[in-house]
Amino acid sequence: MSSTAARTPFTEARNFLLQHREDHATAYRDFRWPVLGHFNWALDHFDALARAADTADATALHIVGEDGSELKRTFRQLSERSSQVANHLRGLGVKRGDRVLLMLGNELPLWELMLASFKLGAVLIPATALLTTEDLRDRLERGAVRHVVTASAQAAKFAALAGGYTRLSIGEPVDGWQRFEDAAAAPVAFTPDGATLATDPLLLYFTSGTTSKPKLVLHTHQSYPVGHLSTMYWIGLRPGDVHLNISSPGWAKHAWSCFFAPWNAAACIFIYNYARFDAPRLLDALAAHRVTSLCAPPTVWRMLIQQDLAAYRDRLGLRELIGAGEPLNPEIIEQVRAAWGLTLRDGYGQTETTAQVGNPPGQKLKPGSMGRPLPGYRIVLLDADDKEADEGEVCLELGGESGQRPLGLMAGYLDDAAKTAEVMRDGRYHTGDVAARDADGYITFVGRADDVFKASDYRISPFELESALIEHEAVAEVAIVPSPDPVRMAVPKAFLILVAGAVPGPELAQAIFGFARAQLAPYKRVRRIEFVAELPKTISGKIRRVQLRAQEVERRAAGTRGAAEFFEEDFPALRNG
Repeated sequence: MSSTAARTPFTEARNFLLQHREDHATAYRDFRWPVLGHFNWALDHFDALARAADTADATALHIVGEDGSELKRTFRQLSERSSQVANHLRGLGVKRGDRVLLMLGNELPLWELMLASFKLGAVLIPATALLTTEDLRDRLERGAVRHVVTASAQAAKFAALAGGYTRLSIGEPVDGWQRFEDAAAAPVAFTPDGATLATDPLLLYFTSGTTSKPKLVLHTHQSYPVGHLSTMYWIGLRPGDVHLNISSPGWAKHAWSCFFAPWNAAACIFIYNYARFDAPRLLDALAAHRVTSLCAPPTVWRMLIQQDLAAYRDRLGLRELIGAGEPLNPEIIEQVRAAWGLTLRDGYGQTETTAQVGNPPGQKLKPGSMGRPLPGYRIVLLDADDKEADEGEVCLELGGESGQRPLGLMAGYLDDAAKTAEVMRDGRYHTGDVAARDADGYITFVGRADDVFKASDYRISPFELESALIEHEAVAEVAIVPSPDPVRMAVPKAFLILVAGAVPGPELAQAIFGFARAQLAPYKRVRRIEFVAELPKTISGKIRRVQLRAQEVERRAAGTRGAAEFFEEDFPALRNG
């Protein structure tokens, strides 16, 4: 924080983490979440940056288009513009507590509208443009939406959705819709409608869900803005950094690293907009704009390591590399380190929380591990009997040694008190994820509780097997599920997407079976594989293993086999291995 900014409990907590950004032991031991009564992050933190001498005119947002176009805004400019937009929204009837569905891409109005809504005390429901009309119907109804803001090109999706909600479009005029562009006539000076409680609602996320309808995750003015101090610490952000997070609006990760964490650190959010992902163009953009930290999902890192990364080493200004969304395979970490001399660091969190576990800068990294608990989070692993164990469900202490509830934890599931009580029982928040902890306190992801399965009475972690197979040179992406078997109850089966140029068929199948045998213990061996062009995923990009499992049950019951499906017993040469 600027030396000219007022010291507050929030700034003191932030400055403590910045001071100890490479001293995990001290940060974890001594950090305490700030105790807040009234707090509005947009007014009390962001606008403070816009007034401080050393940050007011620093670049806060830098958007680069695929065509080379550029847009930059300073903290001062975004503060003034968001106040103007807040006045415009208030003129359209947006009030404190109103729910606003916001469906925009990575474009300037997205950040202006988010800040404006926060200033007003409205509750944002972020939505991806990938949603269908039926998806939106669910959000309008269960989210009790009072106002909708979207691009003109998306307005048609709402034509069949009746309701008394305000409609605001960006771009070409649309009949029956208010125009965002009219905000230019609103006054810039903004006066809030009273003080904001830190516990007031701020964000309502519809989780993507891999098994059922999305849950409604409610966050407050403290749980996400202040909670993301842990995310800032994990990433290793510093004032003045240029941070690129590859994520689409509408998902919690976008708020994590394209909004709260960088601006908590007074860093610049860098956006590279592309119509279709192109690894060489992304690498060129990283070099041209001197990006200092890059966060991307494993899918993107898998595409990047297929490039000649070493050729970019001397052109880049990168200091921090982060993987997020799903666990990183050790092979990816090693290839990036060999090419750039930088450590690609993993971490863990959920829509319901901020970053809970991670490998922060300057700490020893154990490939395959997602790291250690981050400041502000006390974590225990519980077995099936809710006893502490070396392997079990990841749970957060709701009091712990500090007596503090982790501030980055959601308020609860909206309109589902039973589900909230279930996950927050016995003084702990239950994540539903299984992990193992070693003697040094490093935590390794095993899988979702409903993804882990038994084969021949042995517990199998899909992630462990996927990490082994991804190291094969022909494999680009893999998903492991149990395949019903009359002898072993179930055997591991791999659905494989191949790298460009690899030819699916018996010869490659035999090679991959042999490779798996060399990498895995006998009880973990992959016994069936199937080459596929794509994997079923949620609209947030997570593999829907539940769909693959159901497909396997149906296929094995019918006694059928896919054209590109191979069993280990098809290859006699492997039988004695």
